[in-house]
Amino acid sequence: MTNNIQAIRGMHDVLPEQTPLWQYAEHKLREVLSVYGYSEIRLPVLEKTELFKRSIGEVTDIVEKEMYTFDDRNGDSLTLRPEGTAGCLRACLEHGLLHNQVHRLWYYGPMYRHERPQKGRYRQFIQLGVETYGMSGPDIDAELILIMDRLWKKLGIRDKVRLQINSLGTIAERQVYRVVLVNYFKAHLDELDEDSLRRLETNPLRILDTKNPAMQQLVENAPELMAHLGEESLAHFNGLTAILDSLGVSYEITTRLVRGLDYYSKTVFEWVTDELGSQGTICAGGRYDSLIEQLGGKPNFAVGFAMGMERLLALVELAGNVPLERSIDVYMIRVGELAEKEGLRLAEKIRNEVPGLKLQVNCGGGSFKSQFKKADKIGAEYAIILGDDEVSRKELAIKSLRSEQGQKTFNQEQAIAFLQEFLVKM
Repeated sequence: MTNNIQAIRGMHDVLPEQTPLWQYAEHKLREVLSVYGYSEIRLPVLEKTELFKRSIGEVTDIVEKEMYTFDDRNGDSLTLRPEGTAGCLRACLEHGLLHNQVHRLWYYGPMYRHERPQKGRYRQFIQLGVETYGMSGPDIDAELILIMDRLWKKLGIRDKVRLQINSLGTIAERQVYRVVLVNYFKAHLDELDEDSLRRLETNPLRILDTKNPAMQQLVENAPELMAHLGEESLAHFNGLTAILDSLGVSYEITTRLVRGLDYYSKTVFEWVTDELGSQGTICAGGRYDSLIEQLGGKPNFAVGFAMGMERLLALVELAGNVPLERSIDVYMIRVGELAEKEGLRLAEKIRNEVPGLKLQVNCGGGSFKSQFKKADKIGAEYAIILGDDEVSRKELAIKSLRSEQGQKTFNQEQAIAFLQEFLVKM
């Protein structure tokens, strides 16, 4: 006997009972982004591998170990996108969107990384990305933070998350700091773990982000980047904190908050939670002005953030206050040859007359009893009962499945009026 084919490890199905939670969160995302005037951009999941080598860097875990890369039939090296920023910026450069223009964009969809699967971290994961171009001041940095602050409130999880912010300064300032940091860690080589020893020469700032408890005191005592920032970088950071203070948005200045990629500068931020164990980062963002030149564009300004949906939904579900809608309002039961024929026509009439009503028609036959069981199982509020007798009298019966109202018989126009009233009261 042939074994059933299973899903690829780390790539999971979202089953029908789970999709209402996704739809609820996605609706809130679109709602919040629209009130801030952000436009959706839809991007391919496949890009040329060179795009990610140039943007992320060849000597990174993502490019060296995690990307799904292959040669297509033309011999071109292609990669399933591991993140969205590079593809969004590529699209804007390719279509001339950055020339003397300001843009606020968002995208949504699957990303791919060959990591060790665990709760909240998958090899195919869904991500919301928000990118802005052409704005240099701290006000747009603050706006991105306000978007997320509003979304958390909409989803009822504002009390579950905390905002952490930091400044990485300019690339030049960071190069000076890098020398100071490397010298500090070299004086404590015996205290560094294997990952940190590897990062010491390639990306020493990432050592500050270590999750190894044995290294926390060493990291706490390390020189701080903030002490090496110039006047412009400090003014930008102070401008951001002043805006957040004036709007009552609480935050923590976290001097160990860094990014693994060199193109980040000035503002970086994360929204974190203590509710999901080690997978505590819900949303991460920052300014990445220099990536535009790195990908061939003229000097410009860019800042954005990305949010993993799986972790967000785990937090929303944990909060337990999701007002999920019924998937079906009314279930039509049909028994008899005439009822089978008339039911579909009548269902279409009801859908036309009562827009928004979620009406499902029983298909595949079955007794009254078995069809009632189906109606109850899917959570319908009412059952429309149609037999041959009802068809010949041009009537139908409606029975409440969630109350003691009992069963009522209507002509077709009365039934439509009843369902219209039901929908208005919902």
